[in-house]
Amino acid sequence: MEKIQKKSHSFRIGNYINYIVITIALISFIILDNAGFLGRSDLNLLSRIGYSIVLAVSLNLVVGFLGELSLGHAGFMCVGAYIGCYFANSFHEIIGNQIITFVISLILGGLVSAVFGFIIGLPALRLKGDYLAIVTLAFGEIVRNLFKNLPYFGKAMGMQTDAIALERDTMYISSFIIILVVLFLIQNLIKSKHGRAITAIRDNEIAAKAMGINITYYKLFVFTFAAFFAGVAGVMYGHQISPITQETFSYNYSIEILVMVVLGGMGSITGSIVAATVITYINFVLQNELSGELAALKLLIYAIILIIVVIFNNAPKLKPIKEKCNIKYLFARIFNHHKKPEKINDDAAEWNRIESKINMDAILSMEIDVKSNTAFTPDKSEKGDK
Repeated sequence: MEKIQKKSHSFRIGNYINYIVITIALISFIILDNAGFLGRSDLNLLSRIGYSIVLAVSLNLVVGFLGELSLGHAGFMCVGAYIGCYFANSFHEIIGNQIITFVISLILGGLVSAVFGFIIGLPALRLKGDYLAIVTLAFGEIVRNLFKNLPYFGKAMGMQTDAIALERDTMYISSFIIILVVLFLIQNLIKSKHGRAITAIRDNEIAAKAMGINITYYKLFVFTFAAFFAGVAGVMYGHQISPITQETFSYNYSIEILVMVVLGGMGSITGSIVAATVITYINFVLQNELSGELAALKLLIYAIILIIVVIFNNAPKLKPIKEKCNIKYLFARIFNHHKKPEKINDDAAEWNRIESKINMDAILSMEIDVKSNTAFTPDKSEKGDK
């Protein structure tokens, strides 16, 4: 048993692939930036990819692992962007340090979004399916129209964030560091006993409740936890884009985040990272390349690309190709992680060690003749039985 326990705690490269890839990417981009190979548009793209990954991974926690459909993620992002950046605008001169102001605004924007997530989730999570989606969608529309009409946040003109905007190289480095923190928190949550309870609710809510899992608590916790990271992504967006306008956080953006989750795979953190990167890159390229009359083709080309990706993910004949392109598969081949585990021969509960009246080896080798056509003969009843 000691060997079994040691085996379960051994190092597995698959558990750290996301951290390794993000870290290698960050180091590579820093080297390329210092060498002068990255332009201003490239650095902006990296920052956009950063908050898109945070949004996709956090929504996957609700949709993929909990199994609830939410269309209000852009609304929580809107709350975080406005509240966090309003704080940064008001106190950046008092604090004096731009990085400290950014970190405090991240925490504040995330906490306020989490409070909104708790308030909305408390009654809304009693609903299921389409009804929950409609309620969260209504929340997102109400929130962005509320900020649109408040004078403190610039009304329809939006809120200026030029004074608190970080340098482009600082912004993308901060974005990748935030991604690592978010991955650490969410992946450890999923692999804990609380994560197993969350996935149990997704698989069968009635069975999970029968096993003593507090359904309401875990649903509300996941919804609030995901809303916190959506608020963090909003603050990241506000420190890059100026002005912050409510049109950005529309229903279409919530759908775009949901598309990232669905294309990457429900319940797949790695898939959400890849899908968020690809979709953000496609949008960025189409936005820059198509201008004037060709701008109308952006949505058409975007839709065609999404259809091709969906077909690639779901076509049975393409499954072998998809598996070979899997990041975990490639890393497993590099580190020889596909080798079969060594057989453990110290298990006292093996079937061939348990005493039995019939030799199990004889049964498996068919030395005992089992006659299937033998007629059944009941035992003779004792005297007095009817």
